[in-house]
Amino acid sequence: MLPRHLVMTHLKLREEIIRITRAINERGLNEGTSGNVSARVDGGFLITPTGVRYDEMRPQDIVLMRTDGANPPGQLRPSSEWYFHRAILAARDDVGAVIHAHSPYATALACTGRGIPAFHYMVAVVGGDSIHCAPYATFGTVELSVNVVEALDGRRACLLANHGMVVIGVDLQGAFRLAEEVEYLAKQYCIALAIGGPILLDATEMQTVLEKFQDYGKQDL
Repeated sequence: MLPRHLVMTHLKLREEIIRITRAINERGLNEGTSGNVSARVDGGFLITPTGVRYDEMRPQDIVLMRTDGANPPGQLRPSSEWYFHRAILAARDDVGAVIHAHSPYATALACTGRGIPAFHYMVAVVGGDSIHCAPYATFGTVELSVNVVEALDGRRACLLANHGMVVIGVDLQGAFRLAEEVEYLAKQYCIALAIGGPILLDATEMQTVLEKFQDYGKQDL
């Protein structure tokens, strides 16, 4: 077992990771044990273990990984996707949490090699004028982590070809809200494709939207 002091050091964050994983399944963004969640801590990150049902997960089951990929002994095995979680956190100082999900509509698009273009102005919620689809690579590989980091460049979400979605956030709650947004956009885009295809917004309009999004949803308190 992981030493008790290490569990207690990050107890609230471990509990939050479990709460988010369960919410992801409850909201239909995942099924079973697919997907994974991580959160940054000093010197590394916490990540969900491989093969453990979210409704049975305990705080001590969450795996502590060091920045270099090492982890203290006495833990469960981490998610097979820990490579790209580590790569994202190393590449992006603005990221505190990463969520990977196999949500139905985003995954359906990813399985056709599609990203999500500027069919709706809310695509800008990810920080760019489109949501890229990273090229396919076998799960749990360094190649996939490289593809994911590139697809996330300048953005807070991407799809993974023949796989699913990845979203990032300052914290777990922010990443979860964005995962819901991306899945809803994916659903709308799938519907638009099914009824003849959407009319895309041009680059000038999306730049205007991105500028307006700088203070979108913020209150002056």
